Amino acid sequence: MKKVAILFRRAPHGSPHGREALDLALLSASFEQEVSLIFVDDGVLNLIKDQQPERVGAKDYIATFGALPLYDVETVLVCEESLAEYGLESTQLTIEVDKVSPSVITEELSKVDEVLVF
Repeated sequence: MKKVAILFRRAPHGSPHGREALDLALLSASFEQEVSLIFVDDGVLNLIKDQQPERVGAKDYIATFGALPLYDVETVLVCEESLAEYGLESTQLTIEVDKVSPSVITEELSKVDEVLVF
């Protein structure tokens, strides 16, 4: 089984990157690849609850993160330093995540076959 890590580095709205990354994660998982999601830098903003992207003309894909367990995507890591930079707590996020240090993220990236950055 191929192991794929998808790294979210950009903010959720204003570009298609977040939606494309999520679509790729679900598609890859449906083809029985082991998928890990990792949120760093502005990418942590993809996880904030109660966003209203339609107000800026964007589509709301954030709720789709709730489908990850249906696709057996179990590894969802968030950089604790990036969360702290934005003053975010776990209770403000739309899904359950593992808050980890950058060194743990580096370790996780070394365990996968492919890393895709969005």
